Amino acid sequence: MAGGAAGRVAPMTERRDKGRSDPKSIARGPKVRVRTAKKRTAASTRWLERQLNDPYVAAAKRQGYRSRAAYKLLEMNDKYGFLRGARRVVDLGAAPGGWAQVVGEVCGPATRVVGIDLLEVAPIPGAEIIKLDFLKPEAEACLIELLGGPADVVLSDMAAPTTGHKQTDHLRTMALVEAAYHFACTVLAPGGTFVAKVLRGGTEGELLTQLKQGFRSVKHMKPPASRSGSTEMYVIAQGFKG
Repeated sequence: MAGGAAGRVAPMTERRDKGRSDPKSIARGPKVRVRTAKKRTAASTRWLERQLNDPYVAAAKRQGYRSRAAYKLLEMNDKYGFLRGARRVVDLGAAPGGWAQVVGEVCGPATRVVGIDLLEVAPIPGAEIIKLDFLKPEAEACLIELLGGPADVVLSDMAAPTTGHKQTDHLRTMALVEAAYHFACTVLAPGGTFVAKVLRGGTEGELLTQLKQGFRSVKHMKPPASRSGSTEMYVIAQGFKG
């Protein structure tokens, strides 16, 4: 991955001086409680209450990020610096667009950002995001054509829709991680980085072995912005050997 001052990653404290507040510094206000309405289920009431009391949600709304997930990428990049100098970045599972926003902010307008999602994503300056199932046979060719060259970073925040059955959900999400990994091996430039959402227990078995063989460094991280009750964490594989 190429370096250079133009791609320097500003620490979160520096971004805060430029108007991007660190949500960890936001004091929590009085807790908001939501009454259960006639047409609202208990689960949706709990979700709404959690959203109203989440400082990351409030920070994202104030700072113009499309989701609180933007802070997960900011925190991981603050620690590992994988966006530094990146000129081509792929965003798998891009909706609603918070990660693409972060890449544009950190890397600048010279970086090509290509994304894909099942859902429609409203336009993001500097990013080209297609609505398509990543597992469709034509998806890989479409992304490669849009990239126009080897990628420096492949990001995957994909997760399978939950079924309520933990083992099934885990297997389905890990299947997406494996598909993202194989795609990354196809498009990454030597020295590139692969970042992917996994579930508690981390990257397992054969895939973890493959990552360690194919990258110089493989770490797991649960960013502070990831909710404590969530089973998600992220694998950060850096230094693709090609």
